[in-house]
Amino acid sequence: MARKAVLKRIKFTRTGKVLRRRAGHNHFNAKKSQSEQGRKKGMLGFTPAIEKKMRAYAN
Repeated sequence: MARKAVLKRIKFTRTGKVLRRRAGHNHFNAKKSQSEQGRKKGMLGFTPAIEKKMRAYAN
């Protein structure tokens, strides 16, 4: 059973990886240093166990 809420928050790459956004980047960013903000940019992968669950949600 597909979980629509979960599928909106993850991305499947062409090579088959499952990616997600890093947490803590929505607001209160003015106080954070540039290096901290830079670390939070980009996507992050899942652990193998959670990735397996995400793939099950997609089917």
